[in-house]
Amino acid sequence: MPRFPTAILLAAAATQIPASAWAQPTPETAKAGETAFDMRAAQLVDLLTGKIAYAEYFTLSFQQAVPEAQFKTITANLIAQYGQPVAVESASSTDGRQGMVKLRFEKGVGTIALAVGAGTDRRVEGLRIQNVVMADDSFDRIAGEMAALPGTTGFLVVELDGQAIRPLAAANADRQFAIGSTFKLYILDELAAEVAAGKRKWSDVVPLAHLSFSSAATANWPKDMPVTLQTLANWMISVSDNGATDTLIHLLGREAIEARMRAAGHSDPSRNIPFLTTVEAFALKGNNFADLRTQFVAGDDAAQRRLIDTNADRLVLANVDGVSFGGKPRFIDSLEWFATPNDLARAFGDLKAQNDPQAMAAMAINNGVGPAASADWRYLGYKGGSELGVLSMSLLGQRKSDGKWFVVTASWNNPDADVAAETPNGMVTRLLALAAR
Repeated sequence: MPRFPTAILLAAAATQIPASAWAQPTPETAKAGETAFDMRAAQLVDLLTGKIAYAEYFTLSFQQAVPEAQFKTITANLIAQYGQPVAVESASSTDGRQGMVKLRFEKGVGTIALAVGAGTDRRVEGLRIQNVVMADDSFDRIAGEMAALPGTTGFLVVELDGQAIRPLAAANADRQFAIGSTFKLYILDELAAEVAAGKRKWSDVVPLAHLSFSSAATANWPKDMPVTLQTLANWMISVSDNGATDTLIHLLGREAIEARMRAAGHSDPSRNIPFLTTVEAFALKGNNFADLRTQFVAGDDAAQRRLIDTNADRLVLANVDGVSFGGKPRFIDSLEWFATPNDLARAFGDLKAQNDPQAMAAMAINNGVGPAASADWRYLGYKGGSELGVLSMSLLGQRKSDGKWFVVTASWNNPDADVAAETPNGMVTRLLALAAR
């Protein structure tokens, strides 16, 4: 499920934040003829190595959105992966305020989008590392770095050729991992199948009947608001909206989605039967449902289904205990959605084989890695998922150079502590770059 209550940070650095009006301090001293962008780009090495104070570099709006402690954690993880920042290789801007920077690290070159606010102090309102190209990178090198992370990790890079799946690189590809919202691929797959069978149309209008937590698109929307199936699918995949997800699960039926999951080749479908809604999973993880949780975890598929059906009036959004979801991971080995890297490759293969333009478009709205990392791909679809201790990233791509199709997927589980999103993000981006060669 999505991290509670915030969404996964997909950038290797902070997302761009719009500026807001506030009292400005004394402006920085700039060289004659130097633009605000040039000045701040030249300071990136000093910023990342702590020689320039965070509060002096960023606008207040950025500081509020990405606190200094979070920024320092992101920076530390970047340096751990790519080495110390060394120098700015190039900086280009058309308006003197925003543009792209090439920053050399000891082990590679990063592409950074930088935006300077309009204030006279020339503070930065947006900074996003879009991509880092490693020098002499390899699948083995990434496998070693992943294996060193706390908890358990696995990844897979495969070429899809019709019904055939040809592995290029893998680690723990047959291990079951908690995958968070990546499970929503199975819902999209079933929806596309029902459209292909003539049972539904993407333009069908249905009520938004099941609201949930962490719903970036549907938060505070009126219940039973009419929306199309295409809209629900787009929300579910692109921003991982849980209200859209639960509405589709109830509409399609969990048994139909379970059947689609089996047909797509899931290696252990019982791990996801009954196919939980996000509200049911949130509720069962809460302190106020400890009695039901014990019964659910101990039961077989039939017993678990009976428990869910019998307690349908209790396992609702109003009864979800949000207080329980701080601190450490909760029951990620027993109350989650599960798949192996090979399972996810097969799920993407099933979706691709449906040849449905709307399903493919839904996955491509948010490609998960940004424009620089996707430059070598004609098509790139993405679904990720996270909660405390869980991170999953999966991509389906068509390579520009030859039109071949690939899946890149990685998972990281740690039941003892949270996982840093920017670490696997960087590794998945590197896997994608290697697959593009």
